[in-house]
Amino acid sequence: MSLFKRSATELVGTFWLVLGGCGSAVLAAAFPNVGIGLLGVSLAFGLTVLTMAFAIGHISGCHLNPAVSLGLVVGGRFPAKELPAYIIAQVIGGVIAAALLYFIASGKPGFDLAGGLASNGYGEHSPGGYSMAAGFVCELVMTAMFILIILGATDKRAPAGLAPIAIGLGLTLIHLISIPVTNTSVNPARSTGPALIVGGWAIQQLWMFWVAPLLGAVIGGVTYRWLGKEDT
Repeated sequence: MSLFKRSATELVGTFWLVLGGCGSAVLAAAFPNVGIGLLGVSLAFGLTVLTMAFAIGHISGCHLNPAVSLGLVVGGRFPAKELPAYIIAQVIGGVIAAALLYFIASGKPGFDLAGGLASNGYGEHSPGGYSMAAGFVCELVMTAMFILIILGATDKRAPAGLAPIAIGLGLTLIHLISIPVTNTSVNPARSTGPALIVGGWAIQQLWMFWVAPLLGAVIGGVTYRWLGKEDT
């Protein structure tokens, strides 16, 4: 499969992740009387990855996330020369999804972009008011663990065919833990889309949702490469 087609597949998959995950937060989390809440949003993010893993995993590997792509490079599972194409496609997919979500959400009377469009943030823009340091460490650790889950679940020694379930549930758990802290990123493409639409504070704080996940991805990739290496 050509790199162009695989990158296009990543664009579509990341579009689905941002539309499904952020869309559930913006459109359904607090819907009157039947809002899905934090648990529902967490599950929605997990389901986007699970469904895409089955749908496109055999085409592009279903990274949907610059941090995942980097972690796979560090873990020896993905060629570094293809990393830029994947990251560009993922970010474009996230931006398109955020723009579409804004169009849909703004169709409701009283919609206010000041709500953040599910943007990630720290300090006064953290759902729970958590500090920048707390948010940074949370994003770093959660991303590192996500990479460990992905590398472990897709290891040739792991049970065949079950990786999408483990990865999807892993992302669900990560959101259950960290939505109150940063609204959960662990994915620079997911953060970039809404931030570009919201502007202002969301763009000013976007740096952390690139640096922390990418650093966490490197840590996760190095750690699994050591843990998973068979002793000789």
